[in-house]
Amino acid sequence: MKQLFVSAIFAVTLLAPLSSAGQKVKNGLHLSLKLEAQETIKKGNKFLLTQQHADGYWGEPTLPAFTAYTLRCLLLDPAFDPKAATPAPIQKGLDWLLSQQKADGGIYGKGMATYCTASSIMALYVADPQKYKAAIIKARGFLINQQTDWGVKGADDTEFDGGIGYGGTYAHSDLSNTHLALEALYHTRAIATDTGEKEVQDLDWGAALAFVSRCQNLQETNDGEKVGNDGSFVYFPGNSKAGEAIDSKTGRVALRGYGSMSYAGLLSLVYADLDASDPRVKAVTGWITANYTLKENPGLGGQGLYYYYHVMAKSLVAANVPELQAKSGLKVDWRSELATKVINGQREDGSWLNTEASRWMENDPILVSSYAIMTLQQIHGSLQ
Repeated sequence: MKQLFVSAIFAVTLLAPLSSAGQKVKNGLHLSLKLEAQETIKKGNKFLLTQQHADGYWGEPTLPAFTAYTLRCLLLDPAFDPKAATPAPIQKGLDWLLSQQKADGGIYGKGMATYCTASSIMALYVADPQKYKAAIIKARGFLINQQTDWGVKGADDTEFDGGIGYGGTYAHSDLSNTHLALEALYHTRAIATDTGEKEVQDLDWGAALAFVSRCQNLQETNDGEKVGNDGSFVYFPGNSKAGEAIDSKTGRVALRGYGSMSYAGLLSLVYADLDASDPRVKAVTGWITANYTLKENPGLGGQGLYYYYHVMAKSLVAANVPELQAKSGLKVDWRSELATKVINGQREDGSWLNTEASRWMENDPILVSSYAIMTLQQIHGSLQ
């Protein structure tokens, strides 16, 4: 399988890559943007460092995801030297994160176990995959065991089988947690297979892809109820945070797909090793192109706006899509537009905040700043 290296995290080359000559020209045009992004990241990370608690964590201690995201921001700063001694604040944060690992392998506090464990795996992976190998493997096992299988294959199967949810009291799978789990498991596959064990526990990737497909408005691959045909994705089968609408292609009532989940869907298809010829990839890419905007999270307005920016950057970089085709036929340099949007949103103290809506904790400057910095880091890395 071909791969394209973008920063410290691998991204699959799904769509046709730029030629080396074209990439060089683009990088020349993007040089000033790259430098500005680097300075913005530096200022944002300076803010995050001021928010660390004495015990080493960031944000809410019952949600290790906040600490994991912050550590990724610091570790993937373009100015960070991975060969030098680990700075004390980062090491303290990593040590605290490890201290949160439970006997079942999960890294979590009182809830949102999948969300916290997946983000923690990625932080440890970026920090040092070999040093933290044992913890990563244990955490992988926890995520794999979170995969839903409600009954014996056949009549007892449910639409949630194959996916992953928050864990605990949330008795259903959802695309948000599933795509985060797929990200962590995909990137750490090599670590797991390097253990010397003959049989390595792994996710049922076929079942995971089946669940992801049941979240897509695409009747060719999804025969569920209230399924449209525009290629967008919803939160989980039968539920969309964006409500319902009349599907323009079928004329029937369908769940309305929305921006952040559609990008999460594309990213999930990338991790499932689908190529550009797959109808699911074609359909969601078409929806993304038709609904591209930075003014809102399409379908949800200002809700989850910075999460939307973050998953947009991750998915388009992973799918190797340097430009999008607008309705007018012109090509959109989404990296320049998104980077500029995020840079302009930085506040005087170096932080970011979603001023449009507070839903999904986007009134927390640590979380929102982490989303913004990781967005810029994805773009910065893709311009190398």
